[in-house]
Amino acid sequence: MTIAVGGTLPNVTLNYLKDGVQAINTDEIFKGKKVVLFSVPGAFTPTCSAKHLPGYVEKFAEFKNKNVDVACIAVNDAFVMDAWSKNQHVPEGLWMLADGNGVFTKALGLEMDGTAFGLGMRGKRFALYADNGVVKVLHLEAPGEFKVSDAASMLAVI
Repeated sequence: MTIAVGGTLPNVTLNYLKDGVQAINTDEIFKGKKVVLFSVPGAFTPTCSAKHLPGYVEKFAEFKNKNVDVACIAVNDAFVMDAWSKNQHVPEGLWMLADGNGVFTKALGLEMDGTAFGLGMRGKRFALYADNGVVKVLHLEAPGEFKVSDAASMLAVI
């Protein structure tokens, strides 16, 4: 079942790279905070690298001015997310989270089967706004689209 507005985000462990691979529990990311989490099907993929992540990098200060944290997640490993972060000049404080086994993505019910494209299981393209771990806004993209999960759309609803 897909997470919906009003639902509580699942408590799982994700990873990021900082002095080696670091584990972080989603409660540490969301508890007591306002967070925009956006998901991309894969680091270094065309739309993700040309539009999705760059939009959040460009508007990161606007989210911070609203006291909203920003996190990017993909079903990739922490090393790939870190390399992509450096390639895209991601500012300090914008979380680049690795859901390497897709546990969080599956728990949200937002997995995507990309085997026809040689990608395996990935996450759908979406953005959500959560307050204290409760989903307040969920913008889920239709397959192949990029219309509602961009940074400007999320800034407009928080």
